Amino acid sequence: MSYTLHGLGISGGIAIGQAMLMSHATLEVAHLTISARQVDRELARLDGAVEAARAELLALKAHNDRAPTAPNELMAFIDLHVLFLADPELIGATRRIVRERLCNAEWALVQQMEHLVEQFEQFEDPYLKERKYDVLQVGERVIKELLGRPGRVSLKRAKGATEEMLIIVAHDLSPADTIAFKEHHFAAFITDVGGATSHTAILARSMAIPAIVGLSSARAMIRDGETLIVDGARGVLIVAPDEQVLDEYRIRKEQLELERAKLKRLKSMPSRTLDGIDVGIFANIEIPSDTRAAREAGADGVGLFRTEFLFLGRGDAPSEEEQFEAYKKVVKDMGDRPVTIRTFDLGGDKTPDAQRTPTNPALGRRAIRLSLAEPGLFRLQLRAILRASRYGKVRLLIPMLSHARQIDAMLLAVNAAKESLRAEHAAFDEDIKIGGMIEIPGAALAINMFLKRLDFLSLGTNDLIQYTLAIDRSDEQVASLYDPLHPAVIMLIAHTLSTAEKAGIPISLCGEMAGDIRFTRLLLGLGLRTFSMHPSQIMRVKSLVIQANVSELAPIARRILRLDETEKIREAVEKL
Repeated sequence: MSYTLHGLGISGGIAIGQAMLMSHATLEVAHLTISARQVDRELARLDGAVEAARAELLALKAHNDRAPTAPNELMAFIDLHVLFLADPELIGATRRIVRERLCNAEWALVQQMEHLVEQFEQFEDPYLKERKYDVLQVGERVIKELLGRPGRVSLKRAKGATEEMLIIVAHDLSPADTIAFKEHHFAAFITDVGGATSHTAILARSMAIPAIVGLSSARAMIRDGETLIVDGARGVLIVAPDEQVLDEYRIRKEQLELERAKLKRLKSMPSRTLDGIDVGIFANIEIPSDTRAAREAGADGVGLFRTEFLFLGRGDAPSEEEQFEAYKKVVKDMGDRPVTIRTFDLGGDKTPDAQRTPTNPALGRRAIRLSLAEPGLFRLQLRAILRASRYGKVRLLIPMLSHARQIDAMLLAVNAAKESLRAEHAAFDEDIKIGGMIEIPGAALAINMFLKRLDFLSLGTNDLIQYTLAIDRSDEQVASLYDPLHPAVIMLIAHTLSTAEKAGIPISLCGEMAGDIRFTRLLLGLGLRTFSMHPSQIMRVKSLVIQANVSELAPIARRILRLDETEKIREAVEKL
């Protein structure tokens, strides 16, 4: 019997193959009572399991350090799991439970895992919320050691199936599993849990294979060897499809592969419209190794380098030297192409003070607000970015600006960082360009105060839409109201673009809208000339740019601005 499941498509494309189930034993542990005399022995057993788990992770890391197929981002997740094993909130608290409740270590660890998962669920930030899976994976690894069942979960391969026909079906994937799978050639991945920043998502994107996460109960419903269709773009999983559906998807798969092959031919073509307007198409990157995908896609440069990856998943702030090496690698990898480095956009729920939980982190002390409140941390990052600027074309981007005084304070901090480097005779680009993110409605409406003080601007539509419509896009109960084509959003974008153009200040758009081909022609008509997006989206956007005629699109875009209903705007945009 055929049926369909829906999840989050985090890597596009279509895969048709057979299910390969990852065994997932639910770790149900008994609650045993121990005597006071047995406590030390129980704690020693816990410590031994923790050390065994740590040794396994370090051995895996050492092995993969020598393997060129191991992506750097997944190695970082291994390091994160090692850190969790030393975290007093996980292991230290478990030891305390054993002592206070006189119970076995397995049960104590499960109680603390559940407590931490509840805490992670409270975070607004999707990345931090998904770290609950890291807690579960680390805890599961230790529990397996305690139960005498160490090692990695196993795979069940359907008889007669080659790797290219196999679709991995799992409840979740740990970093250890994903690194091991990097050496194989599977057709697709699907998991019950996870999100856009999960290990599976990172792996699938790095391998350029279809993947769906957040399918809830797929692992329990699907049988080993069952035929599956994975539509990564739509987030649709079809189980046991009939021949008619199979034939339809085989045709779609062939069309996608043919389209992908054609798009690759555009790499060397200039991004120029039919009426001769040059359009910059840049890449958004999150980790240094993303530069490879950016270069392969023919990106004109890096329009947004999110530096948060250096700060997340660790107990301390990265040193200046660590940051410098990461920034330098990106700049050198991109050669003569410009790199825009954004200072850390950490939210109020990611501050060093773990005891303070803001009522609404999205509206709290985040991004530039946090940078100015932590001058020592900000100074280190500015120095690292300035030092990296000697190796190429670096631009400095400041997130979430809302007041002129923030710009003035930021510029003072930059000048202070420059002075300290001059005193050390350290080389850097004295004329480094400094820009600001326009992602708050107030900033878009009062854009002139930024135009007077900055060298360039970048439209961050993800937050701009969220703040304009008062929508928490991570809240599934209101996520459907998050709409890029709301009249207020379109008017803010148009106002920002036209005002910057009149002032002669370069402006780009680096939100998800930039990489969504539904909006490419509208944005061109509104005056956007620099797009920045995930490398995987570059070719498709470029193909629309070179077929566009801006002189025809501009008057239509102006008419769309006069519409006051979302549905009418959507209909007009679809006809563009």
